[in-house]
Amino acid sequence: MESALKDLSTPTGGVEDVYGEDCATEDQCITPWSIAVSSGYNLLRDPRYNKGLAFTERERDAHYLRGLLPPVISSQELQEKKLMQSIRQYDVPLHKYVAMMELEERNERLFYKLLIDNVEELLPIVYTPTVGEACQKYGSLFKRPQGLYISLNEKGRILEVLKNWPEKSIQVIVVTDGERILGLGDLGCQGVGIPVGKLALYTALGGVRPSACLPITIDVGTNNEKLLNDEFYIGLRQRRATGQEYYDFLHEFMSAVKQNYGEKILVQFEDFANHNAFELLAKYRTSHLVFNDDIQGTASVVLAGLIASLKLLGGALCDHTFLFLGAGEAGTGIAELIALEISNKTNIPVEETRKKIWLVDSKGLIVSGRKETLQAFKKPWAHEHEPVNNLLDAVKAVKPTVLIGTSGTGRTFTKEVVEAMACMNKRPLIMALSNPTSQAECTAEEAYTWSEGRSVFASGSPFPSFEYDGKLNIPGQANNCYIFPGFGFGLVMSGTIRVHDDMLLAASEALAAQVTEEHYAKGMIYPPFADIRKISAHIAASVAAKAYELGVATRLPRPADLVKYAESCMYTPNYRSYR
Repeated sequence: MESALKDLSTPTGGVEDVYGEDCATEDQCITPWSIAVSSGYNLLRDPRYNKGLAFTERERDAHYLRGLLPPVISSQELQEKKLMQSIRQYDVPLHKYVAMMELEERNERLFYKLLIDNVEELLPIVYTPTVGEACQKYGSLFKRPQGLYISLNEKGRILEVLKNWPEKSIQVIVVTDGERILGLGDLGCQGVGIPVGKLALYTALGGVRPSACLPITIDVGTNNEKLLNDEFYIGLRQRRATGQEYYDFLHEFMSAVKQNYGEKILVQFEDFANHNAFELLAKYRTSHLVFNDDIQGTASVVLAGLIASLKLLGGALCDHTFLFLGAGEAGTGIAELIALEISNKTNIPVEETRKKIWLVDSKGLIVSGRKETLQAFKKPWAHEHEPVNNLLDAVKAVKPTVLIGTSGTGRTFTKEVVEAMACMNKRPLIMALSNPTSQAECTAEEAYTWSEGRSVFASGSPFPSFEYDGKLNIPGQANNCYIFPGFGFGLVMSGTIRVHDDMLLAASEALAAQVTEEHYAKGMIYPPFADIRKISAHIAASVAAKAYELGVATRLPRPADLVKYAESCMYTPNYRSYR
C-alpha cells in the first residue's frame, strides 16, 4: 500500500505527496485526511483553541509551534487592545462587521472577549443595525459556511444533515427561513446572518458556551427577484415553498431536532413571516421547547420598559392606554403580554384588559366592524369604535399615554403625531421599535424636540443621546438582546422542557428591576448594556425559578441561590492553558 502511494507521489518540491493529492486530476477523488488532536500548524488554524501570540514557551514546545510564531509572547489583554484599535480605524460599520466575523473564524475566545468587554460599542456591529446590511450583501461577503443550511434538497434526510454537525451536545438552536429579516423583507438563505449573530449574543451576553449553539438556515426558496437574479446568491434559485409542502418540511425538521438532541433542546424561531410565525409557535409550544424572539422576546423586553417607565409616567400599568402602529407578530405579541401582565396584577380577565390596548394596521384602527376581514391573530384587538383611517386621527380618538411602533416603516411618527401625544400627556412614552435604524418610526432627536423635551423615548436600534433645553436625554433601547440570552440561559440551566408565558413576565420584571434611580434621572427605562452579563444572570435566575415553580424544570435538586448558580455556569472567554 505504502509503495503504491509512493508511486503516485511527485518527489519534486521536497515533500512527498504520500496520499496522491497533488498528482490527482481534478475529477479524481482523494481522502481529506486529518488528525484527532490539534497541534502545530493545525492548532493555529483551529478557532476554538488558537491563541495566536499568547502561546507560552512551554506550550510552543509541547504543541510543535516552535518556529511557527514570532518569538514575542502577547497577553490576551494586549491582543484585545490591538484589535480594538484596528476595528476603530474602519469608518464603515460593515467593514467592522466583516473584521469581527473574520476574528471569530480564527480565534473564538478572543472574539468573545472583545465582544463582552466592549459590548456597547460592538453590539450594533455584530447585530442590529449592521447585521441587516450584512444579510443583504451576504452572497458577496460569503467566505466559509456558518452553521447548518437545510434546503428542500434535503427533504427526507434532515436527521442525517443534523448528524453532520460535529458538536453533539447542542443546547440552543436559532433557526430562520429568511422570509422577514428585520425590516428588510425576504432575504432567503442570506438570512443566515441573523441566527449566527443571535447565537454570538447567546454566548457573549447570556453565557451559553459556543459549542452548545447551532445556527440553522431553512432554505425553502425566496420570492426576492433581486436575489434570484443575483449571480452571487447562495440559496435555492426558486420561489418559496408554501402551504402543506412548507409545513411538512418544517415538521420533519422539528421532529429530527427532537430525535437528535432530546426534549430539552431550545429552538428559537427567528424572522419568520407573520403567517408562519404564529402557526409554528402555536403548533410546537406544547410538544417542544420553542421560543419566538420576534413575538415573545420583543414582547418581554418592551413590557420591561413599560414596567420601568411607570416611575417616570406615574400610575400603574392598568391606568395607561396603549396605541400600536403595526399589528404583526411583534405588535400583537407585545399587546398580549401587556394584557396578561395587567390581568395578573389586577385579577381582571385578559379579555377585559385587552380593551386598554389599541392597534393600527395598514388599513387604520382595528375595530369590531373590520372583524370579518381580519387575520386570526388580530381579532382579539378589534374593539368597538367607529372606523379611523390614519395614525394621527387614532391618537386623537384613543388618547393613548403610550405610543408603540412595530410597523417596520420609517418616519411614521410624524411631528403632528408626537405633538398630539405631548399635548395629551405630561410625559408621553414613545417607543419607535422597528429595525434597523432607517426603519425606526422616528428618531430620538425628533421625539425629544417635538415633545419639548418631555417624552420618554425608547427605540429598537440605538440612537445617540440628545440634549434639549440644557438637559441630556439618554434614549432607551428596547433591544431583544436584554431578554433572549438570559431567558434562554435560564431555560438551559434549569433543564426546562416547555416555555410558559409566566416565564416571559418573570423575565420582564427581572429586567425592569435592574433600572436604578440614577438611570431614571437620565430618562432611561433600560439599564446600560455594559452590565448585560449581570442582567442576564438575574433574568436567567428568575426564569429558572418560575420553571421550578411550574414543575417544568428537570435539573434537580434546585440550586439554593439561582443567581450565583447562573453566574457560575456562564461561559468565560479567557484563554486556557494547554498541557
